[in-house]
Amino acid sequence: MTMSDPIADMLTRIRNANTAKHDTVDIPASKMKLAIADILLKEGYVKGYEVVEVGNFKNIHVTLKYGKDKNVKIITGLKRISKPGLRVYANRDELPRVLGGLGTAIISTNKGVITDKEARKLNVGGEVLAFVW
Repeated sequence: MTMSDPIADMLTRIRNANTAKHDTVDIPASKMKLAIADILLKEGYVKGYEVVEVGNFKNIHVTLKYGKDKNVKIITGLKRISKPGLRVYANRDELPRVLGGLGTAIISTNKGVITDKEARKLNVGGEVLAFVW
């Protein structure tokens, strides 16, 4: 099966691992996914990540984060916004707020893949990749 939306795949893998209370999850690496993993780390949704070489391929080994005794999920939701069949763009005046600012929107801009907060600071718009809350 060829994959048409690797970012949706990444979010789904994290969502599934989170639901099943796994400690880690492996995701095939790409620059875009590394940028997203970096945002998840900076925003405190995951404990960490590292790039692991598996044969000719690279994987991102993401360590998930939970509250006390694993019953509290740090990531309560992950949603892909812009899909290959329907791209969603927002200019700098209409950047989305996730749960009134409690969540994070991940946006691909000409300044790189950044959060909605950074995009507001830098006054740029771009493609709305995903929401995390």
